[in-house]
Amino acid sequence: MSFFENHLLNLVVYLPLVFAALLCLIPTGERGQIRTITFIGMLVDAVFGVWAYLRFEPSGAEFQLEYRTQWLEQLGVSYHIGVDGLAISLLLLTVFLGPLVVMASQTYITERVKEFHISLLLLQTVMLGALVSLDVLLFYIFWEAMLIPMYLLVGVWGAEDRQMAAVKFFLYTLVGSLLMLVAIVALYFISSAPGSRSFDYATLYNSLIAANREISSCMATGGDCGGLPGLAGTLYRWGPWMFGAFALAFAIKVPMWPVHTWLPDAHVQAPVAGSMILAGVMLKMGTFGFWRYAIPFFPAATQQARPFLAVLAVIGIVYGALMCLAQRDIKKLIAYSSVSHLGYCMLGMLALTAEGATGSAYQMLNHGVSTGALFLLFGFIYERRHTRLMSDYGGIARVVPVFTAAFLIITFSSIAVPGTNGFVGEFLVLLGTFKSNLGMGLAAVSVLGVILGAAYMLWMVQKVFFGPLTHRENQHLTDLSLREFATVLPFLVLVLVMGLMPQPFLDRINPSTERFITRASLGIPGNNVQPDQVQISVMGLPASNLAAAPNAQPTGPLADRR
Repeated sequence: MSFFENHLLNLVVYLPLVFAALLCLIPTGERGQIRTITFIGMLVDAVFGVWAYLRFEPSGAEFQLEYRTQWLEQLGVSYHIGVDGLAISLLLLTVFLGPLVVMASQTYITERVKEFHISLLLLQTVMLGALVSLDVLLFYIFWEAMLIPMYLLVGVWGAEDRQMAAVKFFLYTLVGSLLMLVAIVALYFISSAPGSRSFDYATLYNSLIAANREISSCMATGGDCGGLPGLAGTLYRWGPWMFGAFALAFAIKVPMWPVHTWLPDAHVQAPVAGSMILAGVMLKMGTFGFWRYAIPFFPAATQQARPFLAVLAVIGIVYGALMCLAQRDIKKLIAYSSVSHLGYCMLGMLALTAEGATGSAYQMLNHGVSTGALFLLFGFIYERRHTRLMSDYGGIARVVPVFTAAFLIITFSSIAVPGTNGFVGEFLVLLGTFKSNLGMGLAAVSVLGVILGAAYMLWMVQKVFFGPLTHRENQHLTDLSLREFATVLPFLVLVLVMGLMPQPFLDRINPSTERFITRASLGIPGNNVQPDQVQISVMGLPASNLAAAPNAQPTGPLADRR
């Protein structure tokens, strides 16, 4: 691997940070320069992100484009980054949204323009950092750092109740994150003997394989698993608690019902950029966390909690859809639709079938495109009318036909019309759920989300765009400007490309899906999963630090790992 490829992910992650530093040198009054520099920074970052995506080889190693160096050697912390198929796909989504978010905010943000764009660039860096981290402590640092710029975006540039929404968002996510930190530290201490402990993702996971196999074998025979020696017994007793801590942190971020209540307030109060980033990327950090950390680390605990979590996912699907039908605020309706759509992501993941997991991963991308576009389009009309109520619109299709056409295409994507990206993801999730052992009843109830989704979205479209033009204020609405159309067009193209030609995207996702299913199956009692099927191989540390290489086997017998 060339020097450039070795540092490509570093370039993608930290380039926005470089441009944020550059903005600090620009006078506050130079708003045009600030917007231009931010846009250029996001655009160049997107170019490198696409390059990284194209350089990822689906048939190659699990983690690619790796870079690793020692950081806190005595604590077993290394600066280790790399991407698998899911991470590189979410990275592509993140860099895709970056320049579009800047374009969407050009006329919406008029106060503290410099600070706003610095916050956008900082948020871009920490989101990308969380996706590429292959050291659990490094992931946690990026995960927590996301709170600060998003808190500022909502609390400073949001609507009338922005401070309440920002504090609610911050407290919800902080509580879950702190519990996850406790579980990370506990896992660090129990996974290996003193002297070989590490926060490296591969090292932690590989050290748990033997113990997880012992637990699944014990559960198959119905023995006293709490009496297993060494790490296996410790993991059986405390694994469900640690899994619960990880799961709670990620469930809040998804968000799953009933820890979703921060999301509608945050979406409604956030500026357009904040809503686009929140829906497009940040919510996927929760599903990504389940996929990368919670389920593989604790497969036995996952099997025990799986029916409960699947029920919560289905409740979220139906509850979110019913709440959408009850809304009169357009932005809040779109916010509750996220609760329903991300319920499908969780359900597909928990089905533990190839179709379900693939659909879950694809739906993460779909939701970022379709819901991000819905918030973008509503932001454009809100700038003209400054109202979120459906009753203040009606019949505007005749005065803004281009806007209406764009909104309809994104609506079709959101309700999973065949030929759009949403159809591929939801179809695979439902197919995988029906093929799983979660039960036909649960799968059948989840289908209600598709029906209700079409009902609330088409009802909203009818109320806002069609019928008589009842308000005089709407008679003089202007259609999409050239800048606005240029911002929306990439979303429209992606909706059709991902719907009609999904295979190039699925090719990168499928290897990650297969590995995820195999690792999750390690918790099934009596499984036949072999260690070499699930072991993670990553690059070692530089030659001077080979003693702490990630694939080095922990010293000492399992009985001594306390």
